[in-house]
Amino acid sequence: MDNSRGAPIPANSVTAGRQDRALDVVSMTPLDVAEELRKALKQYGIAADVHDGYGLALVSVWVGLVVWCKDDRYWWRTGWDQHRRRFTYAWHPAIDPARAARRVAFRYAHLRKTPSSEVVTDSAS
Repeated sequence: MDNSRGAPIPANSVTAGRQDRALDVVSMTPLDVAEELRKALKQYGIAADVHDGYGLALVSVWVGLVVWCKDDRYWWRTGWDQHRRRFTYAWHPAIDPARAARRVAFRYAHLRKTPSSEVVTDSAS
């Protein structure tokens, strides 16, 4: 580095007052993220299966309720937009599996009240 006069600045004056250390960053795979959600869903009495492959993981919760896990988020279908003729989705940051599980549990409860034939018909639209 140079200062305004073009003279080199010693490295120790640039880092003075800061600790030089490696960042403690933990990276989680989609499978790890999915397993965290599965464990959190268990707290609500919801059994789920986890499937891994092709760079993402799936948490299979109920008919019409599959949570995709990739990178930094979870996402799942929440319904059908008749006007746009496409599915609607919800998503939640993967750093908060407990809250994501709570949201998925609400969707699960809604789907449990809906006759399965309606869910399957809605998914096939």
